[in-house]
Amino acid sequence: MDTHPASVWLPPLEHVDRAHPLHRLLAQADRLDGDARDRMARLAHGFGAESPLPAAALLRERLAGDAGDAAWLNADPAWVQPDMTGVRLLACGAMPMAPGEAEAFAQALQPAFAEAGLQLEITAPTHWQLRLPPGTALPAFAAPAQALGEDLYQHLPQGAEGRPWRVLLNEVQVLLHQHPLNAARQARSLAPVNSVWLWGAGRLPAPLHGRFAGVVGNDELLHALAARAGIPGRAYAPQAVAMAKAGWLIDLQELPAGEFARDAWPALQALARRQTLELVFAGGERWSWRPWHRWRFWRRAPR
Repeated sequence: MDTHPASVWLPPLEHVDRAHPLHRLLAQADRLDGDARDRMARLAHGFGAESPLPAAALLRERLAGDAGDAAWLNADPAWVQPDMTGVRLLACGAMPMAPGEAEAFAQALQPAFAEAGLQLEITAPTHWQLRLPPGTALPAFAAPAQALGEDLYQHLPQGAEGRPWRVLLNEVQVLLHQHPLNAARQARSLAPVNSVWLWGAGRLPAPLHGRFAGVVGNDELLHALAARAGIPGRAYAPQAVAMAKAGWLIDLQELPAGEFARDAWPALQALARRQTLELVFAGGERWSWRPWHRWRFWRRAPR
């Protein structure tokens, strides 16, 4: 395989309609061994960073520029909902919110965090973070993608080390449950902010030296990693995909199926005509594509 392909991260393969022409391209490409790592582990590997990623410090540095040598922990706004089997995490971070709303929620939560010796910072309306005191014991925290749609109690910090964090999370949920802003949000057909999700603990790493030459995508953490690695980053747009260069990472993993088919696929086709690609699906399936593979007429997509 070319040592400098453009890496394209795609949605789960099972989400791509069997009639989509992407399956024709895969039939002509070379199948590679799968990659069992989840997205966070792939990001860490690709940028030569420690795993789990200290996402909170990376985001704080990108968005506020003052991560320093402090330890940080994401406490992103979340929506949880009870059902017959437990309490499910339905949304985290990507919840529409005005700056004033975020500050009002933070004001209600500050006393609980202060009592625990923690300082809540609203880095951005959808990115809330805790500045941690030196020596804070940190259990393992699950990234949101690991817990979304599942019973959140299966993904909370475990054991004696995790107990103070579970108690704190319960206090936060009590404070947010009756917050008047949530009634106003629901009246506007927005999900309530009735919890936070703790994840991405750690300190800002030294400058990174990964395998990518640049990135295209909309993920803030992806761009935070690119900034720490000193490589260019471009927001997702079809033109940015079509013009990506060798060694770049093109992150299309979170695109809705309709947008991928309508906008991203034509741009990806244009790129494939001139660029060697490594195609990596969210489930770990991988293919190598070279422009001359389009002449493999005898290879047909399975029906």
